[in-house]
Amino acid sequence: MKRTLDLVAAVAGSILLLPLFLAVAIVVRMTLGRPVLFRQSRPGYKERLFTLYKFRTMTDAVDRHGVSLPDRARLTRTGQFLRRTSLDELPQLWNVLRGDMSLVGPRPLLLHYLPRYTSEQRRRHEALPGLTGWAQVMGRNSLNWDQRLQLDTWYVAHRTLWLDLRILVMTLRSLILRRDISHDGHVTMPEFLGSSAGHDL
Repeated sequence: MKRTLDLVAAVAGSILLLPLFLAVAIVVRMTLGRPVLFRQSRPGYKERLFTLYKFRTMTDAVDRHGVSLPDRARLTRTGQFLRRTSLDELPQLWNVLRGDMSLVGPRPLLLHYLPRYTSEQRRRHEALPGLTGWAQVMGRNSLNWDQRLQLDTWYVAHRTLWLDLRILVMTLRSLILRRDISHDGHVTMPEFLGSSAGHDL
């Protein structure tokens, strides 16, 4: 049932939102240039790698040593708008169609975070990553990392179709209200350094 729901929603969404896809792609191309899409390897179900797709929201600006500038310096006004409205996530419907992701599940995080998880936190990879998830509707980027990962593992242990439907409804509400887009003092979520490092405790 979950996979059927994913496929029906992803196909319907891709068709209905095609004009929006094209409009966002044109805006990104005009303001940021190429590439329009951001691609990155992320660990998914059972920590298998897949390519995540998003609309690009940052420039490639670097300092005089060739090191990327902080997110705050590279995030454009267009990028801020795309993130506030979650329009940058639209290309992940392709990930859902491919079976890399589900509509609902723990959000796919960075590959280099894997060795920093506790054994309990690694359970988040026992489910397909999602476009939205329990942590997103319960606070999203306003949460610290321990809270966020605890919510992810809770979802994995308690997931049902009815819970997924509840999360989808709550996601629509959060998108309308545009709540919890960024972490306090950051334009994006700060790096996860591992619970043992005392990060964001």
